[in-house]
Amino acid sequence: MSDRVRLLLWPPVVLLALAAPLELAGFWLQTGLFAMAAVIGAIGLTLLVGVTGQLSLGHAFFVAVGAYGYAYLAGIGWPPPLAAIGAVALAGLAGALFSPIAGRLRGIYLGLTSLGLVFLGQHILTNATAVTGGFNGRDAAPFNLFGFSFTATDPELTVLDVPFGPLERLWYLGLLLVAVSWWYAGNLARGRPGRALVAVRDSEVAAAVMGVDVRRYKAAAFTVSSAYAGLAGVLLALAFGRIVPESFGFLLSIDFLAMIIIGGLGSIGGAAAGAVFVTALPLVLNHYSDALPFLAQPGEAGIGAAEAARLLYGAAIVVVLLFAPGGLAQLARRIRTPRSARHEPTTAGLADRPAPRADGL
Repeated sequence: MSDRVRLLLWPPVVLLALAAPLELAGFWLQTGLFAMAAVIGAIGLTLLVGVTGQLSLGHAFFVAVGAYGYAYLAGIGWPPPLAAIGAVALAGLAGALFSPIAGRLRGIYLGLTSLGLVFLGQHILTNATAVTGGFNGRDAAPFNLFGFSFTATDPELTVLDVPFGPLERLWYLGLLLVAVSWWYAGNLARGRPGRALVAVRDSEVAAAVMGVDVRRYKAAAFTVSSAYAGLAGVLLALAFGRIVPESFGFLLSIDFLAMIIIGGLGSIGGAAAGAVFVTALPLVLNHYSDALPFLAQPGEAGIGAAEAARLLYGAAIVVVLLFAPGGLAQLARRIRTPRSARHEPTTAGLADRPAPRADGL
């Protein structure tokens, strides 16, 4: 598929996304908002894991910092836009504080250390009741911007006979946040900082010899990734309306790792596709569980919707690792690459081969 064809395909996709609230039911809008939040978080994680090569299992902790940061700051009277910015800054600061440790470790050691953040976060969320509300969680104040409230009223809004409530309004906010996150990550990955991060991933020794400040770039990658997670947490808080500690446990970190592996490590578009797949699958299976005879209903023995979803994307990870290590991004490149070019012999050396793309599918 040529670049010209892809450019022609973008306008219809954008128009469909903008028109979706006019046709979709509440379930699909809610699922879409969860998927958008996951896309933002997955883009941040692929910058850290796929582009920089730093394994992190603590992404859920930074998502929680963003979600609870917004709920707390908005709850004490901060204007929602400032509360959202403050929550993202808090998540980035948490990543920056952890970055000296990340700068000294790598591989499984860094992964296990970052996993400790998730358990530490669960302890704080359940015991710091004055800030987090404890087990009962905390309400997230509705978003408003320049006097426009993202609720069912203030002002009441109807478009083409469709009343625009919280979900319809948040849909457009989510689209804007996803677009800005994708654009920034693409520019970062294509620019000089992105090339330095790839050099760190490929060989820290070689990167240092070339003049790359390895620790500084690893710290920057962790900070940026954490800020992305914080932004995802803000959108999750707005979509849920009320947040509880159990939403930000170890399984959420595993889900984010599954997203970027299925999508293709280092690919921003792949991370987005993987995020949609992993987020939407259990929700869709649960929604249609009555019509799917192989799924057990709540309280019945057997495999429920959530378990089936985890089995399916667990199998997807195995398939990806065995047959398409580049994930959905690699499959997309195969589809748009002519078969003749795919099998063309080449005498180019390893140094002449292009680096994995980090700017999309």
